[in-house]
Amino acid sequence: MNLVVRNARIWTGDRTNPWATTLAIRDGRITAVGNADDVTDVGRDSVEIDADGHFVMPGVVDSHNHIRLGSGDSAVQLAGATSLDEVRARIGAWLAQHPESTWVYGEGFDYSALPGGRRPRAVDLDGATGGRPAMLLDYSVHSAWFNREALRELGIGRGTTRVPYGTVELDDRTGDPTGYLSDFATYGLSRAGLAALESVVPAFELGAQYARVRAGLRMAARFGITTVVEPQNSLDDLRLFDRARDEGDLHARVIAALFHPVGTTDADLDEFAAASSAYDDEWLRAGPIKLYIDDIIEPHTAAMLEPYANRPDTRGHTYYDSTEFGDLVARLDARGFQCFVHATGDRGNQVVLDAFAHAQRVNGVRDSRHQIVHVECLDAADIGRFAELGVVACMQPRHCAPEIVSEWRANVGADRERYAWPMRSLVDSGAAVAFSSDWNVAEMDPMIGIYTALTRASLDGTRSWVPQECVDIDTALRAYTSVGAWANFSDHDRGTLSPGRLGDLVMLSQNPFEVEPAALLETTALLTVVGGNPVHDGRT
Repeated sequence: MNLVVRNARIWTGDRTNPWATTLAIRDGRITAVGNADDVTDVGRDSVEIDADGHFVMPGVVDSHNHIRLGSGDSAVQLAGATSLDEVRARIGAWLAQHPESTWVYGEGFDYSALPGGRRPRAVDLDGATGGRPAMLLDYSVHSAWFNREALRELGIGRGTTRVPYGTVELDDRTGDPTGYLSDFATYGLSRAGLAALESVVPAFELGAQYARVRAGLRMAARFGITTVVEPQNSLDDLRLFDRARDEGDLHARVIAALFHPVGTTDADLDEFAAASSAYDDEWLRAGPIKLYIDDIIEPHTAAMLEPYANRPDTRGHTYYDSTEFGDLVARLDARGFQCFVHATGDRGNQVVLDAFAHAQRVNGVRDSRHQIVHVECLDAADIGRFAELGVVACMQPRHCAPEIVSEWRANVGADRERYAWPMRSLVDSGAAVAFSSDWNVAEMDPMIGIYTALTRASLDGTRSWVPQECVDIDTALRAYTSVGAWANFSDHDRGTLSPGRLGDLVMLSQNPFEVEPAALLETTALLTVVGGNPVHDGRT
């Protein structure tokens, strides 16, 4: 479709031409941006849209969005459940609506729902699932909770410590599995982990996986997201996006990072390189490599420089020692791969920065745009190293909201809070900071992310945390558009509304530059356009 948008308040994101009223798209790309008198040669076959003065901006680049994971009402939604009784009640209500289900699959449980914030156990679900096996993922998708029936179905018994999809917790006294499994994000979302679950748990069957992809892409369109960076995929997962393209469900462009779990071989990397060549167009691109250096702070498994405040017996752990990880990153860098590395603890972040520095010493400096994803806790001495090394900080503002971080704060301790999610410090240092949702760990709506970046406040506005790390609206919008595009090697064709760029834009119900931050929570995408084609129209 050829499209002309008129009578708009267009924020282009282009510093050389920041504001306009009219924009034309032809054959999927922007041909003109300016005032009404400047945009005249648009073609007789163009569809014209009167924006009625609404704010228009580049389509959102969500730089870390697990588009394949969220299940909607096909799963028990446990976010916000504050007690074990409420968890059990939600399971019961879901079963009443889904009596045909053979498994109970849930997502989003928080440890605060368990007595004393302890880890869940299979016995906690006794009698709650009508005899069906149950698998519940925590809010971070890093851990899973199984009932007794599920443990039997999956063949997890006394003495089982490792399965393809995670690490099994055993009772210290009996050696029996407790029902808690960690490392799900690092193993369960691997090729081997998903294959093992696909044959047993209905939620991981191929049809169910595709239903999640389709629903996630539709949700992205509703929120004005025109590029999704799916950060953790096996080669098998790429078929889901092929199918979405074939069936007309690819409502957003996708950049798919390929997962490099511990044990990945050179032969696997050869397959990754082949996939990078096969998937390399403006709609679907594979190629970045996703790695983990540590886990997460809430279960004390992120790597810290000093012991946890409430667990002085541990500093967490890394999946590689520092020398091994540095050599691995150098090998990947030498092959031309861009690395996305999950790091949350201050020691985890430091090990990754050291690895990127090592890669530069070994291979020389190149335009690598390696990313550290999350950057939740950073040592002050490491702030400036992102800009020095050209490393992107891919951050999720919503994760630092006060109503979410109570357990995080208790674990880390007050002395290390100053550089928790240090967005402003990194921006001021000259680092590239790209924003993202980390859906389904947090809400996909970028307006919630922008609100939090501006305020570091709870959604009700009653509390703010580490406010000196807030950023301004221009910085936040760029982190979701032009910086996100640059961080993902897409700045040549998206991120700004400029002639020659792809025709990806979103029209909002309110102008973020003219409203108080709280109003962003009520701001919606009225129109989302990808390649000149509307993929969401909420104007009526």
